[in-house]
Amino acid sequence: MNGIATFGALKNSGYISKTIKEEMRQNLIVKMKAGEERFPGIIGYEDTVIPDTERAILSRHNMLFLGLRGQAKTRLARQMTDLLDEFIPYITGSDIYDDPFHPISSFGKQLIKEQGDATPISWLHRDERYGEKLATPDVSVADLIGDIDPVKAANLRLNFSDERVIHYGIIPRSNRCIFVINELPDLQARIQVALFNILQEGDIQIRGFKLRLPLDIVFVFTANPEDYTNRGSIVTPLKDRIESQILTHYPKSIESALSITAQEASIHDEQEKMVEHSDLVARIIEQIAFEARSSEFVDQKSGVSARLTIAALENAFSSAERRALINKEKNTQVWMSDLQGIIPAITGKIELVYEGEQEGPYQVSVNLLERSIRSIFVQYFPNPEEYKKKRNKESAAVSPYKQVTQWFDQGNQINMLLHLKDAERLKLLNSIDGLSDLVVKYYPKATGKHKALLMEFVLYGLSAYSLISKKILSEKIEFRDLMGSMFTGDEEIQGTRD
Repeated sequence: MNGIATFGALKNSGYISKTIKEEMRQNLIVKMKAGEERFPGIIGYEDTVIPDTERAILSRHNMLFLGLRGQAKTRLARQMTDLLDEFIPYITGSDIYDDPFHPISSFGKQLIKEQGDATPISWLHRDERYGEKLATPDVSVADLIGDIDPVKAANLRLNFSDERVIHYGIIPRSNRCIFVINELPDLQARIQVALFNILQEGDIQIRGFKLRLPLDIVFVFTANPEDYTNRGSIVTPLKDRIESQILTHYPKSIESALSITAQEASIHDEQEKMVEHSDLVARIIEQIAFEARSSEFVDQKSGVSARLTIAALENAFSSAERRALINKEKNTQVWMSDLQGIIPAITGKIELVYEGEQEGPYQVSVNLLERSIRSIFVQYFPNPEEYKKKRNKESAAVSPYKQVTQWFDQGNQINMLLHLKDAERLKLLNSIDGLSDLVVKYYPKATGKHKALLMEFVLYGLSAYSLISKKILSEKIEFRDLMGSMFTGDEEIQGTRD
């Protein structure tokens, strides 16, 4: 920039004009040579999506990100602005940011012709070089490409065939920018056809008038495979013109998923100060998404967004905060019982198949939470199934859970209120024979609330493996022996509506 305000000054500065694709390619190369991170905050794609994206940029391709919802497709596209030059010059007053060295609009060409080196120049920052449009069935060609403006024609007293009466759509106005169309299959086929020439030749056509605008745009499209059957598809000729199709995916490891959720969750500062949460709770929440992605009740074609675990973690903090406020406690932690509060974050984030609809979204969500606890439990404690399979009494006697389950078998039970104070909860957990010793055996360094959380976790784990009974009632969770529950005519209830 440095005070350059005319075309002549720009030429004298030695500035070299580049296409946006060449610009991105060169800046990517610079970052790669310097060992800089190209897509910060994009986790789990280091060996898959990011290399594919970088290859597409180096090849100067338009791109299609194809993947289920919540796979950071749009976020990837938005971060591409970091690969643009900080500022680029354009002809002042141009609706389509005409490059002064290569003007394409009649306005730009005329101004350069009339004023030459005196043509005024403005500068466009990289943050302004991004356009985005959500594809919906009501999007028209006029919205994307443009149309004749009869008011402008009347005011300027111009013929409709004059280019100056055109009102440009969002795509021409994104000249020299990155332009994203989200959910491409939702565009009507006839609208998709209008994109053919833009992708192939850079031309646009408005109402049959001869018009050649070799637009300088990087197109990034996103699509969900579900759309191909439910709402539409990408027409084959258009798909053929998109040079690189990049397949996105959900996190492949729970470690990546944990990092994504921790990065994206919006936890209020007051909650951070008041509420502690352990790695155990975070893993249980994260495992819910993994369980949902393999559940027979959940529509796998729709996918399970990473937004599920983000919203669930936020709800877990809020559940603990609400309990602490009710009990007038200055600080607390996320207990296992607080996970009942994340159910609303699950029900709205899963699409169910017919069998799931029969179960109901609430019950499916509770079952997913139970399956998550079951999966995580064996990562912290011995697998109860191994002891259940052993038939001889000598083997059965070595079960680390025997003293705890025997305490319940003797007719004891505990009623854990959802809004129980931390001190009362600790007292209740310590009343169970063998529970504290069990946690100390496997986690001798665990103390205070962390130890208490592990004790509570054991109860949930034993329930998930059907060694004790758990009933979730409106304001409490009841733990008791499994056989006693059956003989009294009660069925184990995984969840009941308030």
